[in-house]
Amino acid sequence: MAGDLAAFAQENGIKYFMISFTDLFGGQRAKLVPAAAIADMQEEGAGFAGFATWLDMTPAHPDLFAIPDASSVIQLPWKKDVAWVAADLFMEGKSVAQAPRNTLKRLVSEAAAEGMHVKTGVEAEFFLLAPDGNQISDASDTAEKPCYDQQAVMRRYDVIAEICDHMLELGWKPYQNDHEDANGQFEMNWEFDDALATADKHSFFKFMVKSVAEKHGLRATFMPKPFSHLTGNGCHCHISVWDESGKINVFADPDMELGLSARGRTFLGGIMTHASALAAITNPTVNSYKRINAPRTTSGATWAPNTVTWTGNNRTHMVRVPGPGRFELRLPDGAANPYLLQAIIIAAGLNGVKAKADPGKRYDIDMYQEGHLVTDAPRLPLNLLDAMRDYDADSGLKATMGEEFSAAYLKLKRDEWNAFASHLTDWERQNTLDV
Repeated sequence: MAGDLAAFAQENGIKYFMISFTDLFGGQRAKLVPAAAIADMQEEGAGFAGFATWLDMTPAHPDLFAIPDASSVIQLPWKKDVAWVAADLFMEGKSVAQAPRNTLKRLVSEAAAEGMHVKTGVEAEFFLLAPDGNQISDASDTAEKPCYDQQAVMRRYDVIAEICDHMLELGWKPYQNDHEDANGQFEMNWEFDDALATADKHSFFKFMVKSVAEKHGLRATFMPKPFSHLTGNGCHCHISVWDESGKINVFADPDMELGLSARGRTFLGGIMTHASALAAITNPTVNSYKRINAPRTTSGATWAPNTVTWTGNNRTHMVRVPGPGRFELRLPDGAANPYLLQAIIIAAGLNGVKAKADPGKRYDIDMYQEGHLVTDAPRLPLNLLDAMRDYDADSGLKATMGEEFSAAYLKLKRDEWNAFASHLTDWERQNTLDV
């Protein structure tokens, strides 16, 4: 952990720092700052025009300052003279409430005040594509069931191994890499951590995967559903809550159902209660709803939920409890903003704990085969507009996420939906040209 970035630069041969922040749409924005100027930047921040990014600002707003958080600094393993550092946004000396990382930090503090130390891990799936993005990069990757395909993962060994080597060097403790359920798709896993640390790592991971792929003449995408016939990119999140020391898992209770404590059940109850509104954040694009409402893929399953249900160790539900003291939220997709993903989980969980929310009935059926038998569980939103309406109607969740953040997010997402709705598609021509 660095405290003085100028000293970090001197000790590690850093010539430039990327002062980076993530906007409301998950876009990663940065300024490349020479090490000679980093001391001033650490004190005053790098200046940006907020309107030029996806934040709810106008050209008339004052300068937006990104103040680097030295504890997040990472020396680029593939370009040693550059370091990346996550930043918090300020305007006229005040924290910007709509900024995703600021929102997460506030919720981490609120959870801590309730004696909850939230730890999470993410499973970030991605495709390796040809540079034009129109097809997967490996023409030989054609198996009907390509998941864990030994030959296919070795044909992309140079890319996957390089990324994993970088994570090992960074001390992230990666523990497995695999070819995923779609042709051309991969997943890489590293050890869980505090929610903010996981968000910073997730943000950097996306940057790293894209950079290494480009180095090898490929294109990496985390798009939720880049191909209609293939499994989409999920971003499953494993959640546990620990005591103030971070050493005792307060979600674990061997005497309770599935080893999930009473407090863990109420946290899960918050996730279940707010699930439809959650989707506006965990599934934030128009394309997201092509994944969670997809028909069966060529592999035989979508591995994505479409109904608000929970279970034990069963991957066909929105939430599964694979072992004592934690649960997995399978709703999020690859487009999820790394900071807002963690923030919305904490917000929903906090509300659940405070309200002593009941997660409802547990189902142990195969939802892909028998889901039609479940008549008392809500369906997830069919599209982004429905998800936004559900979020807007959930006053409790909006308030916990922050009214200023919620208003900004909904405003920009409505603009995005309206832009999509006004776009003329080939499907419309094919189906209505001769009406």
